Amino acid sequence: MSLLPLSRETLGKSSPSVPLTLPDPTVFALPERVLQFGTGVLLRGLCDAFIDEANRQGIFNGRIVVVKSTDQGDSEAFNRQDGLFTHVIRGIENGRPVEEYRINAAISRTLSARSQWSEVLACAHNPLLQTVISNTTEVGIQLLDDEDLSASPPASFPGKLTCFLYERWKTFGGSAESGLVIVPTELIPENGSRLQEICLELAYRGSLDVAFIDWLESANRFCNSLVDRIVPGKPSAADLAECQRATGYADALLSVSEVYRLWAVEGDEYVKSVLSFAQADPAVIIAPDIEIYRELKLRLLNGTHTLTCGLSFLAGKTTVRESMASPAGAEFVERLMLDELAPAIPYAVVPDVAETFGRQVLDRFRNPFIEHKLLSITVQYTAKMRMRNVPLLLMHYERFGVAPERFCLGFAGYLLFMKAVSEEEGRFFGKSGGEAYPIQDAAAPWFAAWWQRGADVGEVLGEVELWGTDLNQLPGFTERIADCLTALQERGAAAMLTESEAVLVKN
Repeated sequence: MSLLPLSRETLGKSSPSVPLTLPDPTVFALPERVLQFGTGVLLRGLCDAFIDEANRQGIFNGRIVVVKSTDQGDSEAFNRQDGLFTHVIRGIENGRPVEEYRINAAISRTLSARSQWSEVLACAHNPLLQTVISNTTEVGIQLLDDEDLSASPPASFPGKLTCFLYERWKTFGGSAESGLVIVPTELIPENGSRLQEICLELAYRGSLDVAFIDWLESANRFCNSLVDRIVPGKPSAADLAECQRATGYADALLSVSEVYRLWAVEGDEYVKSVLSFAQADPAVIIAPDIEIYRELKLRLLNGTHTLTCGLSFLAGKTTVRESMASPAGAEFVERLMLDELAPAIPYAVVPDVAETFGRQVLDRFRNPFIEHKLLSITVQYTAKMRMRNVPLLLMHYERFGVAPERFCLGFAGYLLFMKAVSEEEGRFFGKSGGEAYPIQDAAAPWFAAWWQRGADVGEVLGEVELWGTDLNQLPGFTERIADCLTALQERGAAAMLTESEAVLVKN
């Protein structure tokens, strides 16, 4: 039996086999209050989900106009489905499995910047529109030397935004009240500040009105933000078919996400009043300083990933979830995160906050619906180790004065993972369990030569260009890394992880 195509007309006409949350019909009459640059799954599974929930609770009462940069991809799907899409939420929360199916109705329409630029600019005339959000990938927030603001449309996202704001300034006579709250979610540091800098530079280069430049800087709030939710790309054919059978709808935009969610926005009371959808979910945090959330994510989630991915891969695991499947492996990850990394975060973090966040991360690691490949985490392994973990190591020594044991085993696992056994046209490969694996790291040539020279631990730890400091200066660290590396080579990573607690205590 063929499935109904999801659309406003077919809402409520399917026969779902699971509880399915439908939108209230009154949502379709709500005004457009948000302009969104980007149609990606992260925006749909996080930001659009928050707005949809707020509308259900009668808090925000506004919908989203989406701007797509091209006419390709899923533009037609948005039009066919009247902006509706199914959001499947699967995972672990507080140790318990969660599975929800919702039809999101936050999006009112989707416009193509390439073919409907005049309609995009017309949105600037809407007095109820107060917010711009974006996710144009990390390369989207960049300054193009040859940007032409007179083009229809300009090439870059900052160029498009500058022209949109110029249109709004002209429409409302430069009133302070017409300024917008702009929240980019691209994963770069200080994303809001960087976007504002580029827009101002483009306005100067384009010789736009001085009064507009003043308004751009003073009347608009560019907010730094941090987003965190795993929303994989398009589901596999099998997973999509399973979800569509469950809902009874054919949905080309169906998105699957984990339960955990976080959107931290740097802002004051005015920003809170505009982004009123934050009241619907405590996972939307608006505060003058959001650095604590960046630190917790970087150190406890990303840092734990970095210190365990190579070790777990060499132990025969392929995904994060598999790494958590054995009691010994899960215990190693938990104790590493909560006992060694959390106390060393180089930021004033309340222990209970770190503990709570860490427990949420452990739930995410165990999510049976997310296949997070360990090899994906090892890409640019050395740079990640330096950025995410070396500051923790230095702070651990400053606070405790001794080598963190599990950290040392994870670092030794990284060194062993970087052992290349072959090279093909500049690409390096290691070997584990008789199978070759790629070493996708800019430092791979250096490590290949280091292993050939005999892999002297003191040499690699003293390489300041890799770590920004001489790690041999940390008392006992060189010796512990050497011992762990020897044990890994003699006993194997699987044995070291299985007996990790006993081995670490013995040594």
